[in-house]
Amino acid sequence: MNPSDITVGVIGYGGAFNMGKQHLELATRAGMRPLAVAEIDPARLAIARHHFPGIQTYPSVSAMLKKSDVKLVIIITPHNSHAPLALKCLNAGRHVICEKPLAITTAECDAMIAAAKKHKLLLSTYHNRHWDGCIMEAVRQIKAGVIGDIVRIDAHMGSYGRPGDWWRSSKKISGGILYDWGVHLLEYSLQLTDAKITEVTGFATNGVWAPHTPYKNDTNEDEATAIVRFSNGVFLSLRISQLETNPKPGMLEITGTSGSYIMDHGWYETIVPKNGTIIRTRGTNPPSDYAQYYHNIADHLTQGAPLIITPEWSRRPIHIIDLACQSAKKGTTLKAKYA
Repeated sequence: MNPSDITVGVIGYGGAFNMGKQHLELATRAGMRPLAVAEIDPARLAIARHHFPGIQTYPSVSAMLKKSDVKLVIIITPHNSHAPLALKCLNAGRHVICEKPLAITTAECDAMIAAAKKHKLLLSTYHNRHWDGCIMEAVRQIKAGVIGDIVRIDAHMGSYGRPGDWWRSSKKISGGILYDWGVHLLEYSLQLTDAKITEVTGFATNGVWAPHTPYKNDTNEDEATAIVRFSNGVFLSLRISQLETNPKPGMLEITGTSGSYIMDHGWYETIVPKNGTIIRTRGTNPPSDYAQYYHNIADHLTQGAPLIITPEWSRRPIHIIDLACQSAKKGTTLKAKYA
């Protein structure tokens, strides 16, 4: 089979970040063939036909699955719809890619993985930021020993202000504040240590922004934190906040036995003691290479190449956040089911 034999369909051609167009363009660059779009908004279907002349358009997922010869379906819809749509497509015999996050709960991920295995189909998450220049450079330097052995990873992002509308406000739709950038930061962090996850503790606060959002009884947390313990003693803290008035520089700070590494999108900084002096060195990260994701998908389907973003890999950040949300409610640390 050639990559051009892989026909691609998108579910959701909505306006958010123009993702539908981006996914089909990247799939095309990998040699696959855009075939269909399913979207409930007729205006967006018209835009899809403009972007991709001749593409088939459908007003529902059921219609696309019934009438088109799509082999690979890309799901670009709100978080809470990923699992039911993926199960529908997998059970209809289609390979599936979900925008991140893969799902909201560990149980949803488990059901999706079971369906993919049952039907011998691909299931993956579009973790394009696996190939962000910032994390590729961090992995390279840290594995080369620039800061010694990792002791802890602090991942953080925040600002002070009301969250955006739609899924950035609704916990039912999004899963919570940790499911947006928190999934990215965890995916970065999990590339830095091979140790197993052993337990997770979560903290959350609510109430400041709820009166000012459209979802007053269903609002994302104002701030949430997950603390992850690994089997080798390393621990990870993740904090996403809408109450942050004193944000720290960078997205990740990795502390090692002989120095620290601060990572942001465009730059990195190493902080290393030498001869009684602290040496700070700042550098520029290499470019990101998101095209690698779809090239790996095409190679996996046509040549049997190992899948880099497996569903089990995609489940790890979801499992952490799911446990953190449960822990915050229960006020206790929870053991991890999946390492």
